Amino acid sequence: MYKGFRFPQEIISHCVWLYHRFTLSFREVELMMAARGIEVSYETIRTWCGRFGPEYARRLRRRAPRPGDKWHLDEVFIKIGGVQKYLWRAVDQHGNVLDILIQSKRNGRAATRFFRKILKHQGRTPRVLVTDRLASYGVAHRTMMPSVEHRQNKYLNNRCENSHQPTRQRERAMKGFRSAGSAQRFLSSFSRISPHFRPPRHRMTATDYRTDIAARFQVWDQVTELIPAA
Repeated sequence: MYKGFRFPQEIISHCVWLYHRFTLSFREVELMMAARGIEVSYETIRTWCGRFGPEYARRLRRRAPRPGDKWHLDEVFIKIGGVQKYLWRAVDQHGNVLDILIQSKRNGRAATRFFRKILKHQGRTPRVLVTDRLASYGVAHRTMMPSVEHRQNKYLNNRCENSHQPTRQRERAMKGFRSAGSAQRFLSSFSRISPHFRPPRHRMTATDYRTDIAARFQVWDQVTELIPAA
């Protein structure tokens, strides 16, 4: 996977981790590496993130536990190139991100397209579907999964709404996205890599947190080929 790259995989994977886990720019990652005596340009780091970020995310997806059977869906607007778009997101009852999709509309056709994408990746329907009261969800529900229980209540969907917060932080740090394609590619990787290193610390003891985060880093080392896969 790293053939043809001048820098060792430890440096490449570390830069990709820094960029996707923290609200850092490419130049800030460049500075952090310079503090360690490693001279690498921010453009090179940009190339690494574009090349390896999606691959790391795919490998993490394959190793993730089976998603829960209760899906929460929500959409928020984001500005891309000064134009308002909509970021659709689906998470399970544990907060694990199932899928995201950027679209220019939030009508029934857009909702159906998002449902189709989720079902293609998951290969199964949920037991319960939770959304807000946007009518588009009802259209997609009747079209794609009419037998699934559909609960429409904005107060039941806080889990998905909270999942948007890291994306909002990155959006502000990046001062917006320039194109829908680049935003979709970045957020698809970001939504898989960043949550991997965000266990629910507020519900864990310090010992459990350290054990859990060590296991997550071990998985990361395996998907980035720093250590052989188990």
